[in-house]
Formats: sequence, structure tokens, C-alpha cells
Amino acid sequence: MMVGCSHNLPDINGVPAAPVSRAEPWRAPAGTVPPEPRRATPTTAADTGLFSGPLVLGQVVDIALRNNPQTALTWSQARVGAAQYGAAAASYVPTVDASSNIVRSQTAAQQDNIKRTTITPTASLSYLLFDFGGRSGTVSAARSAAVALDLNHNAALQNVALQAQASYFTYQAQVGLLDAARLTLAEADTNLVSAQQRNRAGVATIADVLQARVQVAQAQLDLESAQGNAQTSRGTLAVAMGLPANARFDLVAIGDTISIDATLTGVDTLIDRALVLRPDLAALRAQIQQAQAQVRVARSAELPSVTLGANIGKSFSDVSNFQGLNYSVTLGIQLPIFNLARQYNVTAAQAQVDVASARADVLRIQVGQQVYASYYALQTAAQRARTSDVLLASATQSETVARARYRAGVGTIVDLVTAQTALASARAQRAQSRWVWANALAQLSHDVGVLGPRGQAGTPPDSAGIRR
Repeated sequence: MMVGCSHNLPDINGVPAAPVSRAEPWRAPAGTVPPEPRRATPTTAADTGLFSGPLVLGQVVDIALRNNPQTALTWSQARVGAAQYGAAAASYVPTVDASSNIVRSQTAAQQDNIKRTTITPTASLSYLLFDFGGRSGTVSAARSAAVALDLNHNAALQNVALQAQASYFTYQAQVGLLDAARLTLAEADTNLVSAQQRNRAGVATIADVLQARVQVAQAQLDLESAQGNAQTSRGTLAVAMGLPANARFDLVAIGDTISIDATLTGVDTLIDRALVLRPDLAALRAQIQQAQAQVRVARSAELPSVTLGANIGKSFSDVSNFQGLNYSVTLGIQLPIFNLARQYNVTAAQAQVDVASARADVLRIQVGQQVYASYYALQTAAQRARTSDVLLASATQSETVARARYRAGVGTIVDLVTAQTALASARAQRAQSRWVWANALAQLSHDVGVLGPRGQAGTPPDSAGIRR
């Protein structure tokens, strides 16, 4: 680094250390910015070394939990917290150190210079005997911090599992819409052929043919949109699993057999359970304990502390007068007399307890709102799924009648197109409704805190008992 005059900025490898103006970007010189490390990114689900072949939902979630960087981050943070707790607890054990010095010296004397070599191995011991809660407070704070980090990791697992499930359900819904769009296009092609045949036979006008062509074109546009949406949702699912968006994977084919179950538990019970089970809220409760322990640490700094120290060593020298055993034992008492900062430290520590408590109160309100919203979203999704069955049955019957009437020459192309448009909409509703319900169930399970460690979105507790 080159430093110029005091009014100039320093250089970094010959380039000014800041942009020359606010409208100019800073251009980093070669070798200044560390290169992006090369990593073996899996390009297929099989590359993860976990599964091969088509994947079911549980495997999708498992890959996400193992590959998503968020779980790696919170796991590392939890390990740091555990190590720091261990380091704090070590203060209950005396500290023992050893050292050794080799000294070669020469001393001037009246007759001759005295030269000597001295080797002095030494062992020392130090131990805090008593400090009015400072040590125990430090250990308790470190323990609570480790617990909070562990719970944050649990919350991250649930978040990643929910993200993987939501992406999976969205992709399956888009596949269902794609299948419905293909079926609608096939029916529109059939209508066009029928209209052309009727026109050639003189029982239909060219307007029927044109109307059928419009229907085919619209169905083709809908199919192309469905194909694009399916590919986009597939990339989102790959990213949720921690894979590149263009990763190759297959999913086990699932029929339209999802059973829609009613949730018997009331929303009040679910909110109460969420306040107990949510790991992120539990982490904040642990942080309150951590803050309370820090108050004890701050107060102990205003009180005396007692320490014990010991030192033993032996000197070896080629001059006998400098040989022998040396030792000392020290009992120390530290008496704080005046330090205005200590009072402010106690006040700050007490305020941190209030801060942590307020954060927990804010989250409690948010948890209640989340459970309330997801509960009624699930109820709505269940009802819509049932209604979509009725809608599809009615639309199918209506389309069948309209098609038969048109072929018999007693119905119009407009009636047939209207019926088939309604049928296409009903198919789309049916294709999405069950996956929307499954996603709503996963969201409610997450918000209540009962989402399993592998993403199992089991039915929330019913009125007969709380499922644990």
C-alpha cells in the first residue's frame, strides 16, 4: 500500500482506495479481490449422493436440508455456540501453564568475568475462587446463547423444509395445469375438425370454423404459458433443494388421489400450541435468560473477587549459587472502589433484558397472526378443493351435452365453446386445488411448530388430544 500526502487517499496496488467521484465505480486492480472458490456443485439429484431415480416429497425435503446453505449456516453457528459454552464452563477448572527459559549470561567481577547458563522450568496455577456471581453468570449466558442458536437451527430446518414443500406443491400444480391445457387443446382440435366437417356438409357456416380456430389458438397460447410456468416452477424447486436451477431430476408420478382431511382443532388451541412449540419463539426465551445472566455478570464487577495463584520452578545452572527451587503461593482479593462505567454497564444489561422481552412479545403477536391466517387459509383451501370437484363434474356434464347438441345440429358453436371454456377453467381449478390445500397444510404445520424434521406436514392436533 502506497500512502501519499495527508490530504490524498492511499492507493491499493496502484489504484486509489476509493472511487475518484461519486458517479464513478471503483475498479479493483488485479489480484485484489479474492477469486470465487470452485465448488463441486451437483447438477443432478443423484450427484448429491443421497438418492437416485425419481424422488418423492420426503426425499426432496431431505436433499434440501442437506444442501441448502441456510442449514449449513445455522448448524455452524450452533457449533460455535456450543464451543463458546464449553470455553465459559472451563472457568470452573484451574488454569495450569508451564514455561521454560534458557539464559546465557556474563557478569563482570574484579578478578574475572563470570559466565553462566541457567535453565528455569516453571509451572503456574491460577484459579478464581469467588466473584459474587460473575463466573456463574458468564457460564449461564453462554449456555443460554448456545440453546438459542440450537433452536434457531431448528427453525431454519423448518423454514427450509417448508420452502422445499411449497416449491414441490407449486411444481405439481403447474404440471396439473399443463396436463389440463393439453387436454383442452386436444378438445379444441376435435372441435375444429368437427366444425370443418359440418361446414363442408353445408350444416355449419364459416363462422363456426373461425370460432373453432380462435378456440384452438387460445388453447395453444394457454398451453405455451403452462409449459413456461412449469419450467419456471421446476427451476424454483431445484434451487429449493440446493441444486442449480437447470439441475436434472425426476419426481415420482402422483395421481390425483390426495385426500382432503378436515382440521377439527380450533384456532385458539393451535395458537396456544404454537406459543409452546415454535423454535424461533423458544430461541427468544433463551435469549431473555442470556440477558438476565449478563445482568449478574455486570453486577459482579462492582463486588470483590478472590483469586488463588501458585508458581513453582527450579533453576539449573553451571554455577551452583544460581541453582535451587523457587515457589510462591498468592491469595488475591480485588476490591472495586470506583468506576462509573460499571453502573452504566448494569443499567445497559438490565435494558437488554427488556429488549429481549419486547422482541419475544412482538414475535408472540406475529405467531398468533400467522397461525390464525394459515388456519383459515387451510379451511378455505379444503372447501375450494371440494367445490372444485363439484365444479368439474358439472362442467364436464355441461360440455358433454353441448358437444352432443352441436353434433346433432341443434346447438351452436358458441354454446360449445362456452361450455368447453368453463370445463377448461374447472380443470385448472381442480388441478390446483389439492396442491393448494397441501401447501396450506404445510404452512399451518410450520406456523404451529409441528412441521417434522424431514418436512412431515402431519395433520395438526385434533380436539381429542394434542399430537406430540
